[in-house]
Amino acid sequence: MTRKTLILLATFGSAALLLGAFGFQHIGGLAPCKMCLWQRWPHAAAILIGGAALMGRPRLLAWLGALATATTGTIGVYHAGVEWGWWPGPTSCSGSGADLGAMDGGALLALDTPTGVVMCDEIVWQLLGLSMAGWNAVIAFALTALWIMAARRG
Repeated sequence: MTRKTLILLATFGSAALLLGAFGFQHIGGLAPCKMCLWQRWPHAAAILIGGAALMGRPRLLAWLGALATATTGTIGVYHAGVEWGWWPGPTSCSGSGADLGAMDGGALLALDTPTGVVMCDEIVWQLLGLSMAGWNAVIAFALTALWIMAARRG
């Protein structure tokens, strides 16, 4: 495969994952948690990097594309580990969420507190034993391999 083909595949792969995430959110009704949103930004960067790489400096930009997809893959591994209880996640979206013991009665009864917080440590969808975060990690690391192959092409 040519460098251009590899860059196109990696770019379209990130675009497909990002569109899939938006589809699950807007069509499937699965609101994203904080870490789900974190995983989207590197895919968006990889798409922009892919577009730029097709216009010039493909080797350097391919390395940046690899960095972007490796970043989202790493966040996906971290998120999946939080979902499976292997390590703690951010206190703002995992465990019990807000520290109710530290709140006074007025704060507990306030109507202006955030509602609909999606917890990062709950698996809302899975396929073949992997959650969306797990699948993001697997596919993102495959995309990273494509970016690295593109960067190494002569």
